[in-house]
Amino acid sequence: MAKKDGGVKTGLTRQMGILGLAATGICSMMGAGINVVPFMIQRNVPGIGPYVLPAFLVAAVPAILAAMAYAILSSAMPRAGGSYVHVSRSLNPYLGFVASFSQWFGLSVAIGVVSYVGVPFLRDVAFGLGWPEIGEILELGLVRLAISFAFLWIFVLVNIQGIKLYERTLIPLMFLMFGLGAIVIVVGFAHDQADFVSAIQVKEGRQIAEAASKAFDWKIFVTASALLFSSFIGFDSIAQAGGEAKNPGKSLPIAIAIAILTVGAFYFLFTWAVYHTVPWDFIATESMQKDISAPGLLSYVLPPVWGVLILAGAAIALINDLPAMILSVSRLMFAWAEDGIFPRSVARVHPVRKTPAMAIVVSGVMASIGILGCHLASDFFLGIDIMVTSMLVNFLLMVISVYTLQKRNPTLAKGIVVVKERWKQVFIAVAGAGLLGSLLIVHIVKDLASSPGAWYFHSTFIWIVVMIVATMIYFREKGKLTKQGVNLSERFSQLPPE
Repeated sequence: MAKKDGGVKTGLTRQMGILGLAATGICSMMGAGINVVPFMIQRNVPGIGPYVLPAFLVAAVPAILAAMAYAILSSAMPRAGGSYVHVSRSLNPYLGFVASFSQWFGLSVAIGVVSYVGVPFLRDVAFGLGWPEIGEILELGLVRLAISFAFLWIFVLVNIQGIKLYERTLIPLMFLMFGLGAIVIVVGFAHDQADFVSAIQVKEGRQIAEAASKAFDWKIFVTASALLFSSFIGFDSIAQAGGEAKNPGKSLPIAIAIAILTVGAFYFLFTWAVYHTVPWDFIATESMQKDISAPGLLSYVLPPVWGVLILAGAAIALINDLPAMILSVSRLMFAWAEDGIFPRSVARVHPVRKTPAMAIVVSGVMASIGILGCHLASDFFLGIDIMVTSMLVNFLLMVISVYTLQKRNPTLAKGIVVVKERWKQVFIAVAGAGLLGSLLIVHIVKDLASSPGAWYFHSTFIWIVVMIVATMIYFREKGKLTKQGVNLSERFSQLPPE
C-alpha cells in the first residue's frame, strides 16, 4: 500500500508514451460528441437550425484556453488525477476535491451515456446489412440495456489488465476510427443537398424541400455553444494519466495540444460535411422523432456497403471513448485516496498489473448507474448536461489555478515548462474564466428554464446534490486525518509521491 509519508512510491509505473497519451485524449473526445451531439442538438436546442458550425467554433475558444491551462499545470504537476492535484495544490484542497468529484461524477455518467448510445449504431448497422429482424431486436429496451452493460464492463476489464493492453487496444482502434470517419468527410463534400433530396425520395418515397432560411437568435446560439462545448471534453483525461506518462513534463503538454487540435479540426470538417449534404431542417425533424447519427443520415446517399462502413466507424468511435474515460475517472479516485481524503482501499495498486483495480471497478459501477439513468430518462442528453455542468466548473477552477499557483505555491510554479511568461498565464486565466463562467451561467439558466417533469431531470439540481455529497466526504476524511496528526498544510503544498 502506497503511503504519503517518506516518499514511498504509489505503485503506478511510467509506461505511457506520447502516442498513448494523445490517443487517450483523442478517444475521450471523439464518439458521441462527433457522431451524435451536432445533430441531436437540433432537438435539445430547438431553433439552432443552420448555426451549429458557428456555435461549435465559439465553443472551441474557451476549450482551447482550458487546454492551455491543463498543459501549463500538467508540466509543473505531472501526477495521477491531474485535475484534483492541480487545483488542490494551486488553489484550495477542498475546491480541488469537490471540483474533481464533480468531474468524476459527470464523466462516469458520460461513460454510461456512451455505452447506451452505442447500441443504436449497431441497430443501424443491422438495418444497413438488410437484417431488419436483428435491428428490431436491438431496439428493445432490455436488449439495449444488456449490450450497454457489456460494452462498459469489457473495457473495465481492459483497464484492470494494465497499460500495455490498454495501449494495444486503444491506438489501433483510434487509427481505424479516423480512417472510417474520413469516409464521412469525403462523402459529405462529394454530395450536396439536392443529392440528398433525390436519394430520400427514391429510397423512401419521401419528398422534402431543401433547407429553409432561419433567423439568428443570440440566446439560442449561446445555449448551443455551451452544449457543444461538451464535444471538447476529454483532453483532460491526459492529465489524469500523469502518474503513468513517460517524461511527463514534456509529454503531457504535447499530448494535450495534439489531442485538442486534431480533434477540433476533424470534428469541424466532419460536422460541416454532414450539414453540406443533409438539410438542417430534415435533421431537426428527424431528431424530434428518434435518436439520429451522422452515419445514419449520410446512409441515404451511399451504397449499402459504404453506409455500413461509416456506421461501423461511428460504433468504433463510441467504443473508443470507453477505455480512455474509464482510465481518467479511476485515476481521479486513486489520487483522492492517495491524499487520504477518500478510503485508502481505493488506492490499492495491483503488484503485477500496476493498475488501481478498486478505483476502476468503482468507476464502472458509477457508469452502470449512468446507463440505468439514460434508460429510465429515455433521453441521453440528461447525462450530457450533467457532464457539461461538472466540466465547466472544473475547467473554470483550472484556469483560475493558473493565476493562483505562483502566489500560493511558488516552488511548484517553477516547474512550469510551457507558457512561462506571467502575462500570458494571466491572460489565459482571465479570458478563460470569463468565457467559461459565461458558458456555465448560460447552461444553468437553460437547464432551470426547462420543464422536464421532475426535479431530478434538472442537471443543475443533480450537480448540487453531488456537491453536497462531496462536501460531506471531504470533511469526514479531513477530520480523520486531523485526528491522526497529519500536517494538512504540508501535505497539500507538495506533490504526491511518484
